[in-house]
Amino acid sequence: MANRHLARSIAMQTLYEWDFWGKDKGKLKEVLDKNIQEFGAGLENTEFITRLVNGVIDNLPKLDKIIEKSAPEWPIDQITIVDRNILRMGLYELLFGDRKEVPPKVAINEAIELAKGFSGESSGKFVNGVLGTVYREIGEPQKDE
Repeated sequence: MANRHLARSIAMQTLYEWDFWGKDKGKLKEVLDKNIQEFGAGLENTEFITRLVNGVIDNLPKLDKIIEKSAPEWPIDQITIVDRNILRMGLYELLFGDRKEVPPKVAINEAIELAKGFSGESSGKFVNGVLGTVYREIGEPQKDE
């Protein structure tokens, strides 16, 4: 598994756990460190994981509002915890991430792969639909690259 994909998997698992246990910011570092130790053996740099997790949490209200607007038939609390956090991560990378580091299409494809690997049968299509909608609405940056 590529380092960035593994990093996103660890970030998603951390966000899932954090969300599942009531979004206690006080326990976040403990959960993050545990997941890096358990699942990230051999990763030389864990900065990407930390930046992704903290970026999602710092922008949570904005990200959730965008999800609710892009998937109006799915209130945020009715989206499975896995899908909700995959969408948050994908949106964070798409909207707030460094596009030179992670181009928009890579952010979307990575989110779809996480959904296929960690969630239900139709989750990949759902994640693709929501992130694709946002991507088109922001003007499809770097479309031809």
